[in-house]
Amino acid sequence: MDSNSFILFSGSSHPELAKQIANSLQVDLGKVSISTFPDGEIGVEILDNVRGRDAFVLQTIARRPNHYLMELLILVDALKRASARSIHVVIPYFGYARQDRREGSRRVPITAKLVANLLETAGADHGLTIDLHAEQIEGFFDIPVDNLFARPVLQKAVEKFGLTDYVVVGPDLGSIKLARAFAKDAKHEFGIVDKRRVDAGHVEAGALIGNVKGKQVLLVDDMVSTGETLKKAARICKSAGAREIFAIATHGLMEGDVFSGSAIEKMIVTNTVPLSQKLEKNPLIQVVSVAPLFSQAIEAILTGQSISSLY
Repeated sequence: MDSNSFILFSGSSHPELAKQIANSLQVDLGKVSISTFPDGEIGVEILDNVRGRDAFVLQTIARRPNHYLMELLILVDALKRASARSIHVVIPYFGYARQDRREGSRRVPITAKLVANLLETAGADHGLTIDLHAEQIEGFFDIPVDNLFARPVLQKAVEKFGLTDYVVVGPDLGSIKLARAFAKDAKHEFGIVDKRRVDAGHVEAGALIGNVKGKQVLLVDDMVSTGETLKKAARICKSAGAREIFAIATHGLMEGDVFSGSAIEKMIVTNTVPLSQKLEKNPLIQVVSVAPLFSQAIEAILTGQSISSLY
């Protein structure tokens, strides 16, 4: 693979992950100047020559989703106008993915589709992400999109937990597919907690389907936002006789306190979203890196291999 044929840039949302991917690929990050005008507008200048090169730009749309999305769009436009041969947006966490459909007659937008339209209009030729909250978002794009799976790195991390006789439990109906796949790969029993969302910050949990009495429970979800879904699922599992409860998730947004008043003993998340300094020091949270997955995917893209060969 010719390192001069491509170049990897980082937005300002997650420079640490971008550095890890660059190190794995044994390349230097591309040079870019990102500034903010006094009125809040974002200014970008690409400082490397990208003419005729494949450009990858990493930006996770979390923490400040509106700001980082706009910054990504501007970066893509700058790369297009600088005559990059192709532009690949690497989005570890695809913001607005939860707004993927209308429910009933509610007058709401499908914002995930809007984000897809914006990225295409800006000039993106290809998208690379991981564990989309809703897989149908791939169909919102008219450009190729590769959705990676964090399951392999999470499974390796779970093995270090020392769990033996555990049941994989999806904390809500939306996590059924993910939890079932994890249980199948790990060759463990599977359960599900019925849940409905009341509003953006509150959920109601109902019945547990599956037997967890006297067993360890591993709650599996794609994202942790306020943590209420996991906490209520853990409470139901505990009341059903679970011995110990652990949790894993790809995207650790962690806007709430997952452990306060919770039956969850430890949690594993990936670094698709940077944790706050407070959470980085929390001994109950283990962070595993998805940089190897993204670097392997980038290599596969550049050499014409299938992304599915990574699994």
